[in-house]
Amino acid sequence: MTTCFLASDGLASWLAKSAQTRRVLAPHKEGKAVLFREWKEGDPAPELAKSTISPKGAIIPACETLVKYQITKDPENLSKRSLALAAPTEATPTVLFGCRSCDARGLVALDTPYLKGKFKDPYYAARREATLIVTRTCDSPTHTCFCTWVGGGPASPEGSDVLMTTVDGGYVLESVTDKGEAFLKESGLPDGADKMDEARKTRTEAAKKVPARPDLSKAPERLKARFNDMAFWVAQTSKCLSCGACTYMCPTCQCFNISDEGDASSEQGGRRLRSWDYCMSPMFTREASGHNPRMAKAQRMRNRVSHKYWYSTETIEDGRFSCTGCGRCVAQCPVSLDIREIVQKAIEE
Repeated sequence: MTTCFLASDGLASWLAKSAQTRRVLAPHKEGKAVLFREWKEGDPAPELAKSTISPKGAIIPACETLVKYQITKDPENLSKRSLALAAPTEATPTVLFGCRSCDARGLVALDTPYLKGKFKDPYYAARREATLIVTRTCDSPTHTCFCTWVGGGPASPEGSDVLMTTVDGGYVLESVTDKGEAFLKESGLPDGADKMDEARKTRTEAAKKVPARPDLSKAPERLKARFNDMAFWVAQTSKCLSCGACTYMCPTCQCFNISDEGDASSEQGGRRLRSWDYCMSPMFTREASGHNPRMAKAQRMRNRVSHKYWYSTETIEDGRFSCTGCGRCVAQCPVSLDIREIVQKAIEE
């Protein structure tokens, strides 16, 4: 493990050095929102507040091209055509700077559907490998944070390559993976081992600020038992608008849609796109026949909550919940629907 110290006034120059060989994505304030944007030398120091939306877009873009295709005709035989395909799977080396532990743990949950099993997603795999994740440990969790409820914490190292903790005068950078260690060794920063005690104290104090952790061990079995209890789900989702804010903010939601655009026989050709979608939409499960197995929003919310706290425990290797407790779905819901309350009520006998 390598530990370095980064002075507060040296943050911009350190990022500028990284930006010489990599794309740097960092939190940037836009109005009232904090979003991840490309940081370049000369830009102001990044915003160190928790981002409004999770940074999973660095690995799974909101919209990406999977395949480009074009049909060409043989000028000597117009009935003869050929199809050219191009799948752009190369990834830009990237430093994802300033995400939180709940965001990094979210990528661990996403690794299961995208990297494990019979099929491996080459687009996700390429970006995951090309991205180095510098996680800023939380020092002031909000009332909507509940990372400790689901096995995490303000300084959980899972999914991160480097942990960054605020101390007096700057930050302690601590490597978590071999990739992170190589990154810190090439940074030229001074050793920070003498400040680790202060960093540990900061992390301990932050963990105390997270709301007390309830026992959620019975969540999978109780959600399974309540699957057909539609009265329960209707009651829990009566005020839901099905707006999808919860899913778009979430670091682990993985629903997507596939669409084609363009004309394959034109000079520009066509392309196949993968775009974020959300299971709370009444259109998401509508079949070509017109049948919709989840017509009611109560059914859609049942699927969303069950996926986070039941299905995932049977599909992710270590049986973890796929919710990381970031609290964005709670903070951004326009009607203040709280997934913590739904799960706790489901556990009640």
